[in-house]
Amino acid sequence: MTNKDRRLTAAETKGLRTAKELEAHIAVLDTFTPAALGILAIASGIYTYLGVSSLLEDTGAMSFFAAIAYSVAVSVGIFVFWSFLLRLLPAMRTAAGFVGLTVSMIIGSMAIIAMSSWLNAAALAGSAAVEQHLERTVQDYQSSLEQAHTIALSAQSLRQEVRRAKEAFEALAEQERSGELSGTAGEGAVYRVLRQKTEELQSLEAQIAEQQPLIDGAYEQGNATLGRMRSLTVAPGPVEQRSVAFSEESVRLAGVISNLNQYSVALLVARAAADLPASVVLPELDGRTAVIRDAQTSTIGSVLDALDQRSQTLGQAAAQVLAMDPPQTTAYNPISSADAVIRYAGNFGPSWAGAIAIDLLPGVLVFILAVTQAAIRNGSDGLSIEETLTLSDLKAAISAMKDVEATMGDADAEIHRRLRDDDIPAPPQRTAAE
Repeated sequence: MTNKDRRLTAAETKGLRTAKELEAHIAVLDTFTPAALGILAIASGIYTYLGVSSLLEDTGAMSFFAAIAYSVAVSVGIFVFWSFLLRLLPAMRTAAGFVGLTVSMIIGSMAIIAMSSWLNAAALAGSAAVEQHLERTVQDYQSSLEQAHTIALSAQSLRQEVRRAKEAFEALAEQERSGELSGTAGEGAVYRVLRQKTEELQSLEAQIAEQQPLIDGAYEQGNATLGRMRSLTVAPGPVEQRSVAFSEESVRLAGVISNLNQYSVALLVARAAADLPASVVLPELDGRTAVIRDAQTSTIGSVLDALDQRSQTLGQAAAQVLAMDPPQTTAYNPISSADAVIRYAGNFGPSWAGAIAIDLLPGVLVFILAVTQAAIRNGSDGLSIEETLTLSDLKAAISAMKDVEATMGDADAEIHRRLRDDDIPAPPQRTAAE
């Protein structure tokens, strides 16, 4: 049975009908697809221009034209790239060609993200990302201020240890004066040693007490500066201008934190504790008899032991403060909106999604067309031209034949006219089939 005599099966008829319907839909969609693609490319170019403008420090004419040129290049590149793929990828019939163009589309999409999408995200969420950077910096500074203040207050608590040591030696001195310690009343050698250490500890306590107002003032000043920095984070107006004022406040706060670190007396107490037994100036024993001098020597030895114990106690207390983690070194680094969007990308997922979608949405159209073209080929492949003709195709063919016959008739009439004028025998009439 020849192809002309073969009847289409029900499945072939259904597949052919589906293919014709899909071709009709594609014909309609092709009328506005380039315009839609152009609009997407222009929109991406506009946002790219805004992103590029935020990166350029100069605001002159050259920077303006540079931003315009870059955004136009991005728009043209996106339009041409997706136009190629919309035409070529769905038409690919071989697996190698389809895979090759798909790989090319993936590489091109990555290039579009690199040259456009991140700038689009900067235009969409750049100011919010910079504000996020300011807020994160405020949190870091607050943590450093709190840690420096905690260390300074912990060092101030050493004042109690120093006071207890002073009071202990002061009580021993009074006992020595009344004769309850060495057995000899008066202000002799043992009394002078005890008074010497009492005065040293009293001087150290006074130094510690002097630091308390300074610590309180610095902490209050730091909190006030933090308050101004928080206000700048959420204040109205361009974020670039607020960043300049924020930077000035951060420098002041860094100085306050540095002062708080210097107000800590832990190191001073540690050194005083080490010097406590080592700096004893032993006076000449002034006992009138050998028994009294022996008693003074024994008492001074006991005093030295007590000094050593107090020294260890103070040293351990100071060491605990010195072992505390120092405040983290914090410095405000100005950042552009594009860099801020990348650094805090996790906080701006919707903006990133929109910035990428506006560039890569045509990729979905490419795969839609590829699937549609595959369905069309699946419904029409293997059928002859006669079998794929529909009624509308037949009407169009008949109309075309009539136009051809009319044209040929006019041409033959013109030829006969010219031949009559030249007395040349006319050729036989042609038919449309010929």
